[in-house]
Amino acid sequence: MRLERFKMERQGLVTEGQEVEISERSPSTGRYTYLVEPSVAMSGIYRTVERIKARKGIIREIQETEKGFYLIVEVEE
Repeated sequence: MRLERFKMERQGLVTEGQEVEISERSPSTGRYTYLVEPSVAMSGIYRTVERIKARKGIIREIQETEKGFYLIVEVEE
């Protein structure tokens, strides 16, 4: 199990406990970003050794901060 954090711009698009799909974006630089589909939230940048291999996850927590909303997603690795 692995917990990953995704930035979400708008509230109410997903709920805690919901299963979500995760897609990988890999530019030619060898760095990767991930989206919770359909474009609900976006990850930070990961190096090759840090890649998220799972394509599905469960939202464990939705955090509200001064900078916006964050999803904590549990993925099986």
